[in-house]
Amino acid sequence: MSDVTPPAQEQLVPSPLDEAAVAAAVEQAMMAFKAASDLDELKTARLAHVGEKSPLSLANREIGKLAKEDKAAAGKIIGPARGRINQALAARTAELEAEREAQILVEEAVDVTAAPRRRRAGARHPLSTLQERVSDIFVGMGWEIAEGPEVESEWFNFDALNFKPDHPAREMQDTFFVEPPEAHLVLRTHTSPVQVRSMLERDLPVYVLCPGRTFRTDELDATHTPVFHQFEGLAVDKGLTMADLRGTLEHFSRQMFGAEAKIRLRPAYFPFTEPSAEMDIWHPGAKGGPRWIEWGGCGMVNPNVLRAAGIDPEVYSGFAFGMGIERTLMFRNDVPDMHDMIEGDVRFSQHFGMEI
Repeated sequence: MSDVTPPAQEQLVPSPLDEAAVAAAVEQAMMAFKAASDLDELKTARLAHVGEKSPLSLANREIGKLAKEDKAAAGKIIGPARGRINQALAARTAELEAEREAQILVEEAVDVTAAPRRRRAGARHPLSTLQERVSDIFVGMGWEIAEGPEVESEWFNFDALNFKPDHPAREMQDTFFVEPPEAHLVLRTHTSPVQVRSMLERDLPVYVLCPGRTFRTDELDATHTPVFHQFEGLAVDKGLTMADLRGTLEHFSRQMFGAEAKIRLRPAYFPFTEPSAEMDIWHPGAKGGPRWIEWGGCGMVNPNVLRAAGIDPEVYSGFAFGMGIERTLMFRNDVPDMHDMIEGDVRFSQHFGMEI
């Protein structure tokens, strides 16, 4: 095995204004990519030098802390450096893939005189089985499953959820807009529009779980993908409080992670809930030992959202929450890289079998 660059967290973070340090980080990445003898080693090098905790990614975050007059200079140093690393990674990936394909042609040459081998049965994707597991928990609590379109009206995706016209999430860098612009259609950025549709279409009280696929203009890396899955819950009834929200989430967490699991809520802000909270879970089976892990957001439904659905907030109250299915799978089952979930390698699914 050839040498592989140590994990990014063990490397020094270069200053975004230090050209020499940035150049050294680039050279270190180039050497690591070149030293990788197969795609598995290249994946390790990619996580170390391109992942969220890589030196240049951490240096890029430091730009926001610089004085205004230094940000442009830092961007001119960090931007081209990250571009060189990505180009080198793409080139080395292409080389190793070509080598692997050539090796496969040799190793998998067909002997037409040999006896046939039986095909092994495949397995359902773990994202699908996890989504069904979550749905079963809430159906067992008496909730309903609600679905909606993936191409959604801006009104359902933003306006009805109290996103103001100048909210950053409505900009092109976060949202896929469908042409023509005057159609006001987007690829939904969350499954919250299904909650609005549920309030408009169902009789009160409403208790629904809304799982599904969502879209944002994120770059594909170890922890992000432009197409991902969420499950969001909504309850609207008379007299609901944050205590009902917390009790629901604690029960759900213990069903997912065992009797020792517990949650904590930290104050946060979301346009569609008030008050709002970030939810952390105490994961007793986490890799490396039990610890707190950020899981999702929640809060009491904003009165403006209730009014948009024709519900009187003086009579009814509600709570809502949402988590990512990919993120849940990653920390629940120790999956380190988002690429593993989407590359279509049947061995990944077979590892989980038919159930999680």
